[in-house]
Amino acid sequence: MRRTRRLYGRDAECAALDELLADVRAGRGRVLVLRGEPGVGKTALLTYLHTRRPDARVLRVTGVESDMELPYAGLQHLCAPLLDRLDSLPQPQRDAVSVAFGLAAGPPPDAFLVGLAVLSLFSAIAGTQPLLCLADDAQWVDQASLQALAFVARRLTAEPVGVIFAARAASGHDTALTGLPVLAVTGLATEHAGQLLDSVVPGRLDRRVRDQIVAETRGLPLALLESIRNRTAAELAGGFGDPGRPGPPLPIELTYVHRIAALPRSTRRLLLVAAADPVGDPVLLMRAAQRLGIPPSALAPAESEGLIELTGRVLFDHPLVRSAAYRSADLAERRAIHGVLAEVTDPGVDPDRRAWHAAYATTGPDDAVAADLEAAAERAQQRGGVAAAAALLQRASALTRDPVRRGARALAAARAKYDAAALGEAEDLLGIAELGPLTDLDRARAARLRARLLVARGHLQGPAVAGLIDAARQLENLDDAAAAETYLEALTAAMHAGRLGETAALHDTVRSARALPTPTPEPTHPAYLLVSGISRRIGTDSGTGHAELRAAVSLLDTMLHADRGHIHWPGAAFPIAQESAVHEIWDDEAWHRLATRAVQLARDSAALAILPRALGYRAGAHVQAGEFAAAAMLLEEADSISAATGYPLLTDHSLILTAWRGHPTDALPLIQATAERATVRGEGRLLGLTAYARAVLHNGLGVYDQAYAAAREACEYQDLGLLGWSLTELVESASRCGEPDAAKRALRQLEESTLPSGTDWALGTLAGARALLGDDQLAEDLYVEAIERLDRTRIVVHQARARLRYGEWLRRMNRRPDARTQLGAAHAMFTRMGAQAFAERTRRELVAAGEKTRRGPVGGGDRLTAQEAQIAGLAAAGLTNQEIGAQLFISTHTVEWHLRKVFVKLNITSRRQLRGTSWAD
Repeated sequence: MRRTRRLYGRDAECAALDELLADVRAGRGRVLVLRGEPGVGKTALLTYLHTRRPDARVLRVTGVESDMELPYAGLQHLCAPLLDRLDSLPQPQRDAVSVAFGLAAGPPPDAFLVGLAVLSLFSAIAGTQPLLCLADDAQWVDQASLQALAFVARRLTAEPVGVIFAARAASGHDTALTGLPVLAVTGLATEHAGQLLDSVVPGRLDRRVRDQIVAETRGLPLALLESIRNRTAAELAGGFGDPGRPGPPLPIELTYVHRIAALPRSTRRLLLVAAADPVGDPVLLMRAAQRLGIPPSALAPAESEGLIELTGRVLFDHPLVRSAAYRSADLAERRAIHGVLAEVTDPGVDPDRRAWHAAYATTGPDDAVAADLEAAAERAQQRGGVAAAAALLQRASALTRDPVRRGARALAAARAKYDAAALGEAEDLLGIAELGPLTDLDRARAARLRARLLVARGHLQGPAVAGLIDAARQLENLDDAAAAETYLEALTAAMHAGRLGETAALHDTVRSARALPTPTPEPTHPAYLLVSGISRRIGTDSGTGHAELRAAVSLLDTMLHADRGHIHWPGAAFPIAQESAVHEIWDDEAWHRLATRAVQLARDSAALAILPRALGYRAGAHVQAGEFAAAAMLLEEADSISAATGYPLLTDHSLILTAWRGHPTDALPLIQATAERATVRGEGRLLGLTAYARAVLHNGLGVYDQAYAAAREACEYQDLGLLGWSLTELVESASRCGEPDAAKRALRQLEESTLPSGTDWALGTLAGARALLGDDQLAEDLYVEAIERLDRTRIVVHQARARLRYGEWLRRMNRRPDARTQLGAAHAMFTRMGAQAFAERTRRELVAAGEKTRRGPVGGGDRLTAQEAQIAGLAAAGLTNQEIGAQLFISTHTVEWHLRKVFVKLNITSRRQLRGTSWAD
């Protein structure tokens, strides 16, 4: 029987791969995910691409199912040929990848830095020749490696690099690939499947037999090829067998099982050794063979069958051969082989893998092996392998004799699974932990995890909040800081539920949180102050809580600027609470300092878990400062990082930015979609935010009745940090559409929110709202006060609105020259920031005031994309391409590529000219 090298029926797929390769050769980075079921021919397509690249370097890795829990195993295999280039990496990247690959000891490497290191290595290779990175069976590549490769793939722009993944149907194992371009690979059409069979059958192939095989195998190339191995020539030639006999059962591994079963026993045992060793180490294979008393020549029959190949590594012809070799052995035989591998694995070189093999070799509880697994889990977490640590702890728990220790390990495994987003497994392990005896502290931690699992599944009220409160009470006097954090989580969950939550649950949360004792003489953890302030602000004591929130913000400010920024952030609760507190006390300077410092610390340490939230936090400050392009850049970066790492995308700041930009065709669909999602998921706070966004949009458009309806909806609930902003929109819209009583009620509420703060932002906002309702004698003084106070803040969007309102009032007073001065200044501000709706509203007022003006482009900086503007700004500030790349976590080649586009768009020829362009003013 002969093999065919032609890919029948794959013209479209091959054309797509040829196009990808052409782009790579032309210096354009490309990424593609080949999706299809097992045996459909994904590996063959990768091989086709491999053979088409005489001028390119190829790195290739194949995922191994048994290797999935070992962090960076796949990445280390892929990058092994590049390790001689580690010295060329920046120190933080070199340190991170060295620890990840087990080349050095050190603190846990951040996944972001590891991804950057791989990007740098790829860029270095691509500087001399195009590079192709092929990842086969990506669904079995360990999560840390897959996340790093997906991160790199999303940052390929101007690099001659192609990254191609081959994976089965999307599953929870490869969520890192979500959003990448996909090429679906399906079974062959009947015609092409028949051509493939004709090409490999040496004699005659009966058409009816051929059609039956094609139908039974659904056109899967591997199944087609394997199916004829078990058929006689007579069956193939004339259908002399039973035509109704089913073909080879799926999964296709069973065909390999039959071939392996026909091999000598010694060969099967060596295949099992190779299958049980996921790293493909030939030295280890030979050691195991020696220990088993099997000569290396015993592997020859498997090599002759094309099942395995011994080169520099042990390579199976197909991943399914590995799984078939492993699954075809009985449990006792597998345990024995794992025991041999544990014995021949050097405990000083690879203690983790030795412990893993020992765990699969044992038949019952073994405290020594459990202790080794626990130590391996700790090392895995230090390397950033949360999923690996969870698996090791899970196995350690199962092998532990002592019930108390077993429960503690099961709980630790459950918490690790929760951190790894494996909620179902975390729940199972938590149930195991709760069945055994636990210490009081561990039982409290278990209760907290149980409630956090409910919140993670979208339950923002009822049992989830009650569970957090109960856990917090248990933690008191055992771990007071954890108790404060848990109360903060409960409050944050209640805040998220907002108007869609249960009032009784909210009041219970507030009462319980208030009962938390505050450390004396003063708390050193901001969670205590945030709990105290938030519980008072969202409770029944109107006007209280400002002092605690100010103290919390001050403590956070001190900690962050004293380089104590690596604070334990309990999930999303801490940053959300912090941002809400800053808004509630109307402190724009603290907002600027905290957000700026948070981003700086996150960038300096590449703290991937915090960086997207920090970027969103800073983006919100940019929106209020009228720096829409800068906000968009940060949100684009945050979305990119979140997509690359599987974190949920941020929507709140994007929603506000879209509303302020004032494009109804963009804003209204986003607002509507967000409101529908918020309603389904019970996120009342987000629903309130959509109402606020509609109010801003319609006030900008001058559609005051719709702005009034939206603002009333936003103000129906006391969303912390948002109500004051919504009241501002309500006062303006109500005063403009004949609802003076509603405007006065909103003003009284706004006074309660702003007066305790006393900042220029608060008092300027209040003065502007009072001016809208004041008589003509008082109004002018209030408008002027609003402008003067807001001009001393960073809240530029409301500086412009204060001038707009004053100009509108001056025009009504028939003071047209004065009106044109204020309106002209407002129009310039709105135009520069890109607030289209407010700019057009101001332009109409200018025309009415006698100014000759016409519509023009709004937001000059928007001529460039967000990333182009960011790169141009850094270049204008004098940073080199290398420094810009380090700042933005992109390669130098990508910086150069964007700058070339910037020069064309701005019609300039040098970096020096960037400083004189209008976009940078």
